[in-house]
Amino acid sequence: MTALILTVLTLTSPSFSHNDSIPAHYTCDGKDISPALHWTGIPDGTKSLVLIVDDPDAPDPSAPKMTWVHWVLYNIPPSATDLAEGISEKNLPSGTLQGINDWKRTGYGGPCPPIGNHRYYHKLYALDTVLPNLQHPNKAALEQAIQGHIIGQGELIGRYQRHF
Repeated sequence: MTALILTVLTLTSPSFSHNDSIPAHYTCDGKDISPALHWTGIPDGTKSLVLIVDDPDAPDPSAPKMTWVHWVLYNIPPSATDLAEGISEKNLPSGTLQGINDWKRTGYGGPCPPIGNHRYYHKLYALDTVLPNLQHPNKAALEQAIQGHIIGQGELIGRYQRHF
C-alpha cells in the first residue's frame, strides 16, 4: 500500500494573519460577517473544495468541552480562488452547498466566545470528487463523507477574545 501524499494548500485572509487576532468586525461584537479568504496551491485532480471553520476551545480555552462549528461549505468548485468578505449564499461560487453550523443554521456565524482567547480554524480541503447533495450536513457528517477523498489541505488560524 502506498502512502497518499497530500498537497499543502495556502489559505490566507487580507483581514488577519495566521495566528493573529480576527478583527471584531467579523464577530458577534461587530457586523458578524465572514472575512475574505483566498487560497492557492490547489492540486491537479481536484474536483471540489470543502471549507470548515471551527473553534476547538469552546466554551473556555482553559477547559475546552467541545468544538464549536462556525461555517460549513462543500462542493466549492476548484476554479474558485477566494470567498469575498461577507459573502451571501446567493453569491457563493456556483455549485457550492452549505452545511449546518452549531447555531443550527447555514451560513457564517462569527466568533463570540463567552470567555478567554479562542482559536478559529479555517480548514480548506481539496477533494478528488464532487460530493452528492448531503442536505445541509453537520460537520461530522461532512467529515465522514470526505474520508478517502482528501488530496490537499490547508488551514488558517485566527484568534479572538471579547472585551466586556
